[in-house]
Amino acid sequence: MITIMKRTTVTGTKEGRLILAVCLAVWAYTGCSRHAGVLPTPFPASNVVAGWVKTGDTRTFSATELWNYIDGDAERYVKAGVQATSTADYKFQDKFEAVAEVYSMASTAGARTIFESEPAGQAKPLQLGDTGRLYAGSMVFCKGRYLVRIVAYKELPEVQPALQALGREIERHLSQ
Repeated sequence: MITIMKRTTVTGTKEGRLILAVCLAVWAYTGCSRHAGVLPTPFPASNVVAGWVKTGDTRTFSATELWNYIDGDAERYVKAGVQATSTADYKFQDKFEAVAEVYSMASTAGARTIFESEPAGQAKPLQLGDTGRLYAGSMVFCKGRYLVRIVAYKELPEVQPALQALGREIERHLSQ
């Protein structure tokens, strides 16, 4: 007796077609996400910027989840067109801690709206991004549709130059 075996490909079955469809959907989503405005992490790894160590995972909040991060002020960002907010914690030479935030806005105008709504106070102009301000213990700047804020938890003489160095590396990531 001769047995003839039928060769079946994975895509010839219902399960195979479903697997193929899911794979194609994932591939299409990840391939298009960069063009849809999804930002790969702008935060440098530990020691990429001299003295800075990233102390935790990057956290990301969508516009609808932003209140979990900045409860009480999220609505102002939503009205300005925030799409997502990413944040990371850092430590500088075991001297002070800081948090870096990148707000991805729908447009450059949204980033400017938030930037201009905050008081300049004793800030100095900051030559970073399109426009920026340097405070005693923090800095903020706009780069296209992104608003970047880095806040240190101490005011020491080395805070401002350290924040600027971290800010320049974040700006470099946003320019890619």
